[in-house]
Amino acid sequence: MSTFAQMIENITPEIYESLKLAVELGKWADGRKLTTEQKELSLQAVIAWELQNLPEEERTGYMGPQECSSKSAPVPNLLFKSDAIH
Repeated sequence: MSTFAQMIENITPEIYESLKLAVELGKWADGRKLTTEQKELSLQAVIAWELQNLPEEERTGYMGPQECSSKSAPVPNLLFKSDAIH
């Protein structure tokens, strides 16, 4: 039996898309539901394949640069107008 790393090397883009869709929907293309173990292993395979084949910004879970939004603009007071506070 091959190792997990060898299995990832043999995943084609078509297989990757199929695995990714199965994880997203929770079922295989033929309608059979994925077991918990199948979901876990398929997601691990998707993430490992993306690590080797996609740039960071295209990978599952990528959230872009993280910066505190309060540094970029003041937060408006939506509850009260400044002249309405007594």
